Amino acid sequence: MSDENDADDIDDDGSVDDVSARDRLEAEADRAVSEFDDGVVDLLAWVLDTETRARIYVYLRQHPDSTSEEVAEGTGLYPSTVREALAELHEEGTVERHKRESAGAGNNPYAYEAIAPSSLVQDVVGQVQDQLNAVFNLDRRLDDENEDGDVDPVRITVEDETE
Repeated sequence: MSDENDADDIDDDGSVDDVSARDRLEAEADRAVSEFDDGVVDLLAWVLDTETRARIYVYLRQHPDSTSEEVAEGTGLYPSTVREALAELHEEGTVERHKRESAGAGNNPYAYEAIAPSSLVQDVVGQVQDQLNAVFNLDRRLDDENEDGDVDPVRITVEDETE
């Protein structure tokens, strides 16, 4: 905290109002977290193709074993949008699902869980590697640099810091 205090932060007896300073610090922390979350969602939107899918992924990382209705409520997205995105994400392997057992008669809904971010990154690396191979191979074929048709693949390696 700086040596200068706003007039609103000093009580009548000359002491600093801790509640006001605490409120300001909490507000700044909340703003920083919100901006960080927005940045993560922006990055994931690039990786997962849309902001909707990114918001669903983040929600499922924070709340694993959630149903589509819980995801819709937690993200503020339309239930039909969530169901469609979850189906796509499951088909791609970005989320896993299993039947949730319910006590009593009725429907057992699917519960979803997002894969680990490290697995998501591995998938992205593979996609980028495939795209780079296609571009380099096309470029080589168009330039006829390699007359025998053999093309060396591009390899991208991602190492885990913990290894």
